Amino acid sequence: MVDTMALLRALIRTARMARNTSRLAVGLPADDEVLLDAPDERLGPALVAAGRGEYAPAAKLLAATRESAEWESRDRYALRLAAFARSRDQWLREWRAADPHDPDALLVRAELAVRRGWESPARAELLREASPLITSAAAGDPRDPVPWRIALDHARGTNLGHTGFERLWGEAVRRSPHHYGCHVAALQYLSAAWYGSHQECFDFAEPAATDALPGSLVQALPVRAAFAYLTEGGGAGVPRKRLDAAADLAIELSATYAAADPWPAEVRNLLTYVLIRLDRWQDALEQLRLIGPYATSFPWDQVSDDPLGQFLEMRDGVRLEVAAGLPLRAPRPDRHPVGGHDGRDRSGDH
Repeated sequence: MVDTMALLRALIRTARMARNTSRLAVGLPADDEVLLDAPDERLGPALVAAGRGEYAPAAKLLAATRESAEWESRDRYALRLAAFARSRDQWLREWRAADPHDPDALLVRAELAVRRGWESPARAELLREASPLITSAAAGDPRDPVPWRIALDHARGTNLGHTGFERLWGEAVRRSPHHYGCHVAALQYLSAAWYGSHQECFDFAEPAATDALPGSLVQALPVRAAFAYLTEGGGAGVPRKRLDAAADLAIELSATYAAADPWPAEVRNLLTYVLIRLDRWQDALEQLRLIGPYATSFPWDQVSDDPLGQFLEMRDGVRLEVAAGLPLRAPRPDRHPVGGHDGRDRSGDH
């Protein structure tokens, strides 16, 4: 016999979804307005020029970040420029030929070499060959922590032991104690998938987040630890309240930035994934509104070969789940559901 109450609940859920889903699109850009890994206003022109084979704008951009000690921006731009050079590197080869000792060119070349090493079946050999480039990049400007972030990524792929890792970590934090990229690289090294455990990840991430500067993306380290736990098989080692606390801290961080700000976009995308895995649908929808048009490859490329399609599919799924939980005669949803923050802009790099 069909369970009448179960059937009734299913019908009510369907009716709620049909009635409420369209309302919940308020504040979300249309699918065709969503961008994947969109560059900011400084990086965009450098990438366009690189596409034409010109390196001067990239050189000027990275030199500016180095001269003003914008280490977070420098790291992000070096990553994006190296990613571009993976398929189109004529501009980088010309830059090297024009000035083989340029510290900014050395930085991009080191990042590119490590990326290519990670992607190759001959990973260990190629990563060993990248070591001199990392050393040269580090010597280019002794203040710069970014080569040490590259070194930490490199260490993970070359089976460097904990003693060697701690030496590299010490060099990184001596240059920039709160550098986000270095903290992420260290967290990955300490993960259960590599040389540590979920417990070590959280034990590293939580104090770092507590000590972080206001607005620093380092406050998102615990939610990165939660992501690793949720995607690497989980286990009994991390209680639900620790996962929720990580998400709550990242929500607080997200609230310090303006909506549709590209700077925290990856953190917001990551947070949204974790909230979905924790069945915190309303919180996830609020983050989607804050993300605006700025989808990022990570974390969606960890679960799909089509990260943009995965993001859009997930966004629809979140709306359906929230809609199913609203009463049939719900009041019109607040157009600005994320209360308690004033949309303050980012004050600068941390």
